[in-house]
Amino acid sequence: MILRTSPPSPFGRKVKIAASVLGLSDRLKVEGADTADPGDSLRKQNPLGKIPVLIEDDGTTWYDSRVIVEYLDHLAGGGKLLPQGAARLPVLRLQALADGLVDANILILYEGRWRDPAHHEAKWLEYQQGKVARALDALAEQASEFTGKVDAGTISVACALGHMDLRFEGAYRKSHPALDGFMNRFAADVPAFEATKVTA
Repeated sequence: MILRTSPPSPFGRKVKIAASVLGLSDRLKVEGADTADPGDSLRKQNPLGKIPVLIEDDGTTWYDSRVIVEYLDHLAGGGKLLPQGAARLPVLRLQALADGLVDANILILYEGRWRDPAHHEAKWLEYQQGKVARALDALAEQASEFTGKVDAGTISVACALGHMDLRFEGAYRKSHPALDGFMNRFAADVPAFEATKVTA
């Protein structure tokens, strides 16, 4: 299978970590994708032009990262990163919170990257920053529950915070020491987390 992504993508990183934890890394060939290039075949593989995309041998494509992780979990026998029954919903909720944190941070980055400083919208930035602050507070409150857990939720949290380390100098580590502790433990417990780290 081909995984199309970009090294800095926290969503692509989530899929690569999930594949490693599930023992499926050797079944993936990772290929780059340029979301800004109209000529990149990515836009045919995912009409939204977003990464990551997983392409099967028969050409079937899966997106976004949540769907790909679920598919990989299925290939590995099911119930490994996404529990069955009542335990499933809290993991999905945690994944949604972490992914929403990434989305808000990306919108903050794009405001700075794509708009002239004279046209930055302060209310828009404040709105997104509010999401980030509330998400970090909520994750910090739950951090003690993450210990020893490696599932779709905690992988998503680690990738969301890893994205903040990369793009926002890890400011959350001082303001939310519980999350700093979680990150240190997760990095020690899940070798794929460090293996997928990028610094630029």
